[in-house]
Amino acid sequence: MGNRRRWLRWIKASTKIEYFGSLVQPNQILDSFEQAQSTGNKEEHRRLMTFAIVGGGGKASFDKGLPMFDAAAISLVNTIGQGMLSPNQYTINSAMEGRQYIYGFQLGASYKINEHFAVFAGARMNYFTGGYKGFLDINLKEGVAEQLGAEIVKKLMAAGMTLEQAQQAALQKSQQLNDAKLKLDCDQTGWGLTPIIGIDAKFGKLNLAAKYEFKANMNIENDTHDITAPDAAADFMAPYQNGVNTPSDLPAMLSLAASYEILPSLRASVEYHFFDDKNAGMADGKQKTLKHGTHEYLAGVEWDINKLFTVSGGYQKTDYGLSDAFQSDTSFSCDSYSVGFGGRINFTQALSLDVAYFWTTYSDYTKENVRGLGASIDKDVYSRTNKVFGVSVNYKF
Repeated sequence: MGNRRRWLRWIKASTKIEYFGSLVQPNQILDSFEQAQSTGNKEEHRRLMTFAIVGGGGKASFDKGLPMFDAAAISLVNTIGQGMLSPNQYTINSAMEGRQYIYGFQLGASYKINEHFAVFAGARMNYFTGGYKGFLDINLKEGVAEQLGAEIVKKLMAAGMTLEQAQQAALQKSQQLNDAKLKLDCDQTGWGLTPIIGIDAKFGKLNLAAKYEFKANMNIENDTHDITAPDAAADFMAPYQNGVNTPSDLPAMLSLAASYEILPSLRASVEYHFFDDKNAGMADGKQKTLKHGTHEYLAGVEWDINKLFTVSGGYQKTDYGLSDAFQSDTSFSCDSYSVGFGGRINFTQALSLDVAYFWTTYSDYTKENVRGLGASIDKDVYSRTNKVFGVSVNYKF
């Protein structure tokens, strides 16, 4: 995997899970205040521990393969067939499935300096697990093998070979085409540590917060169970060989947020995230092709209907700074905006239930590509959809 996004970034909009940190968390404004919060806390010290999926996105299947694999197959046919085959003389059958999750276990502690300020320090251990399986078969249509063989014999005899030599060479080419099959079964793992610091300030009805997550250096290692490919596809399959390590850093992230208590039961908040993707290591230095790091803008409103129920809503806009060189079939992103709603049921002072739903609308990204023989140009349009439903049970000890 070229980076943690190589196979499944099509599922996610980014390496970061898009979410509304406090849409269903009363008395906390978005993500920053999860780390350092003085509001309503009588304790000077608080210890925090969390476990969650912090990146990746899940899994996906492509039963009809991907255009980049078709392009690789066309190149393979061209190499073996010496440019004598046209696309209407063979068929390509391919499929691919992949998965990618980053689990995070976080420990930290906050300290309330005074009635206005609190600080937080901690760290998150990130564990990556992913993998992919796929195949690609190239099959000549009926009668094409004989036709190709005759053309190869004619060409080789014109180059000075005897009939017997040319027939033997043509037979070898035909066998190479019959063996032009790719198969891949690979698991990947890796880990990295993210130090985190935060600060929270409370001035009457106004709450301000900031959080900084340092870059987590992470390498993803292949555990390849099966990799089958002809020699002509060796370079294409090289990144998936067993034991290969690929840089896949989690970028540094700055989060700034502000919340205002309009009424005792009504709060509004805004937040900004910056992910320093351009300085996070990826395969082949791909991060350098980005125009800038990721910018995220968020806003939310939270209303306590009564002591039992709280509802909330929010909006998020994401700009990745994309470029054509960054986008590929197995690793792409699309700028987006998201809208979500949530609710909380407070069963007791200690026990509560959160429910949330949000959907994301993505902007299509169009990229011109050179494919196959003759340097023909076509267009790839990258698009996706995303709908998320979440439930959590919370208990305060």
